[in-house]
Amino acid sequence: MGGGDGYSTSMNDRLLGIYMTDHLALGVFALELTRRAQRAHAGTALGAALARVAEEGIAQDISFYKQMMRRLGLSCRSPKIALAIVGERVGRAKLNGHLRRRSPLSSFEELDFVVMAIENKVVLWENLRDLAGLRERLPDVNFDELIARARAQRSQLEPFRLDLGRSAFGHAAQPHVAAAPAAGLTAA
Repeated sequence: MGGGDGYSTSMNDRLLGIYMTDHLALGVFALELTRRAQRAHAGTALGAALARVAEEGIAQDISFYKQMMRRLGLSCRSPKIALAIVGERVGRAKLNGHLRRRSPLSSFEELDFVVMAIENKVVLWENLRDLAGLRERLPDVNFDELIARARAQRSQLEPFRLDLGRSAFGHAAQPHVAAAPAAGLTAA
């Protein structure tokens, strides 16, 4: 980790600790949000899928992630974790276009954020494996399996996310067809 990059190993480990703590906080936020969404959809197929992803996926991943951090000599304690929980609670108060009942947008946005957090785990595991050198430092950790787990979690939720998005925006299911760019707009 050190060497010719201008950083010492201790500096790299400090930065790795900050990075991993930030992602631990994001994971805690995602777990809290997933559990809230599960409670809102209790007794439905979506509620069951959210319960599985929360407990068999995100909670287990957080526990394993904390073990990794401890093995690397990194602290799992940070005010960022408490702030993530508070942030999730504050997010419940956001305006959603409905005063007395739950908005379809709320369900979609919650699931959308959960899916984004799961997708972020794929990037996290890749970064830790390939960029932070943890494949060598923790050779018993199967990063490919962790990536596959995250992708499986997303695939459990994706059909529900799509249905909720169509419902929230009033758009019937259509096969995906790439549209031509509007005049004057080109892809970069």
